[in-house]
Amino acid sequence: MPHLLVTGGAGFIGSEIVRQALDAGWSVRILDSLRADVHEAAPTLDDRAEFAFGDVRDEETVARSLEGIDAVCHQAGKVGLGVDFYDAPDYVSSNELGTAVLLAAMTRAGIDRFVVASSMVVYGEGSYRNEAGEKVRPPARRVTDLEAGFFEPLDPATGTALIPELIAEDAPLDPRNVYASTKLGQEHLASSWARSAGGRAIALRYHNVYGPGMPQNTPYAGVASLFRSALARGEAPRVFEDGAQRRDFVHVSDVAAANLAALDATASVESSSFAAYNVGSGVVHTIGDMAAAIARASSGADPVVTGEFRLGDVRHITASSDKIARELGWRAAVDFDAGMAEFATAPLRSGRS
Repeated sequence: MPHLLVTGGAGFIGSEIVRQALDAGWSVRILDSLRADVHEAAPTLDDRAEFAFGDVRDEETVARSLEGIDAVCHQAGKVGLGVDFYDAPDYVSSNELGTAVLLAAMTRAGIDRFVVASSMVVYGEGSYRNEAGEKVRPPARRVTDLEAGFFEPLDPATGTALIPELIAEDAPLDPRNVYASTKLGQEHLASSWARSAGGRAIALRYHNVYGPGMPQNTPYAGVASLFRSALARGEAPRVFEDGAQRRDFVHVSDVAAANLAALDATASVESSSFAAYNVGSGVVHTIGDMAAAIARASSGADPVVTGEFRLGDVRHITASSDKIARELGWRAAVDFDAGMAEFATAPLRSGRS
């Protein structure tokens, strides 16, 4: 029986990976610090897994947690756009330092299989073309445009709105906030480790993950959770900008299945390697679509489009998941309407702001 360490295995995505890995025949150990901005109370853990309490940045804790392990699935870290730049040290420490400590310990332990949670945010803005059909990378949106209620990225040559497309893994990387920078840093560390230590590493660039067990009532939660929390309070979901921001919403069970496919792939490759894959449904919906779907399914108040914006947010980012389908055989299975109907009444986990 192969032995798997899941860091952050008590969290939203990590706990689903643990469940699916156990069902697939893995022996699973969880390493989790149960950080307060994710867990208000002790989570319910799968009793088939071994639990180790500790921080992935602590060398002694990590070394002990790796004993007898064959592969590592690294989900621990600080997520979300954050509150302000004061969060930067925690993001860098939690995500980049934690990954570095883990990979160094894996090297000492002779463990050569690694899957890491990355994010769509490494791309910055999504993929666009201009009216002539040419690919264009837009500059950051201007505050004056956002304040005037014009949200679309512009062609720098003509000043006209660009046309969004699905983004593939070979698109230029352009992280535009601290969280995004640290996710790309984790990918660079994984790639460097694979080359220097002879390991096999896969980074999974999650798109907008939702589903049962999402954290609630925290500024670091995903937008789907924020809408759910508003509806639970009897309030209308507040949709920023004009609600037309394009996203790819992917169910947590599909994301966990992608992690298992990636773990299988690290066993089948003999030489050192690194690869990154988008993990999305491949189907475009807007944030307004998602807010309306949750409100309908929960018989709640209709969403309110506010025109507000956050610097650092991107306008459109939607995934092409063709590469992971072609190379790893993974495809999302949960339909948007069915998934949102389930999510509208599914239990969420308590979190602190």
